[in-house]
Amino acid sequence: MPHHEPPGILAPHIPADVYRRAQATGQPIILVHPVPTPARRTARAYLIGAAVVAAAGVGGMGLVVAFLALLDIAAHTATAVYGAVGTVGVGGITVKLTRPKAK
Repeated sequence: MPHHEPPGILAPHIPADVYRRAQATGQPIILVHPVPTPARRTARAYLIGAAVVAAAGVGGMGLVVAFLALLDIAAHTATAVYGAVGTVGVGGITVKLTRPKAK
């Protein structure tokens, strides 16, 4: 199991003999701390994001198509009803919705 340093540690452990030798001789202690490389994203992370965006796009287009089909059916139904009835009356107001048929 790899050992990971907890966050906040600035330098690794300095062995006691190195520390005492540096104190006795006055030499500086040079610590080389490797810079961690940023985590790479896998192709799977990009594919999951692309799949979610594609699914949302297809779903949105499906909603638009369903709404337009509903409007088309409503328009055809209204045309058929208005053609059969001729005039529509609501609350004493009568409106002729279609042109008179040619004889």
